[in-house]
Amino acid sequence: MFDNFAAQFPVVFDALNIGFLQTLKLFFVTLAGAIPLGLIISFGSMSRFKPLSGLVKTVVWIVRGSPLMIQLMIIYYFPGLIMGNNIWGTGEGGRFIACCVAFILNYSCYFSEIYRGGIQGVPKGQQEAGQVLGLTKREIFFKITLLQMIKRIVPPMSNEIITLVKDTSLSRIIALQEIIWAGSAFMKSSRGISGEIWPLFFTAVYYLAFNGILTLLFGRIEKKLDYFKS
Repeated sequence: MFDNFAAQFPVVFDALNIGFLQTLKLFFVTLAGAIPLGLIISFGSMSRFKPLSGLVKTVVWIVRGSPLMIQLMIIYYFPGLIMGNNIWGTGEGGRFIACCVAFILNYSCYFSEIYRGGIQGVPKGQQEAGQVLGLTKREIFFKITLLQMIKRIVPPMSNEIITLVKDTSLSRIIALQEIIWAGSAFMKSSRGISGEIWPLFFTAVYYLAFNGILTLLFGRIEKKLDYFKS
């Protein structure tokens, strides 16, 4: 039994590494798109122009209120089934692009609410003090509001980002070959190995290690922002 495991482990390890690389790509692309887009959406939801804020809040409500898995399936399959045009392209590349779009849209809506709470949580008196000092709205935002907002949003943002690591596994619903897809493939047949469940358990090690690194990173960031204590 041990000899069989020793022979299979390099094959499994290689497959899991490839799957984890796909997971990492989806994770970082999602963050790169959702962090700035979420800030833009938060400005829309706080807009004094009621039609705009109402539209943005409705979109955020729909996205946050529906499962990410459903959103993935709609975004990937809807153009081809309803419009007769597969806009994402074929193969793994097309599935990856569709996943990125779905994840960025989903997480930008969650981030927008965190941004909004952080911005509105800054005392208005400090913004008024900035106006008295002759600062422009842009200067007030970047020199007063933004810095304090960052301190307030780090804990909830860190929770969402750690959740994102685990949510990347949902991409397998449209057959994106991320790490859990790679691990579960050995239960059926993959690279000459079949009927093995132990590779699936090893995927948890990757998630735990990556989330552990992120937890330490966010802990250090929170400590460095302690000078913004209220």
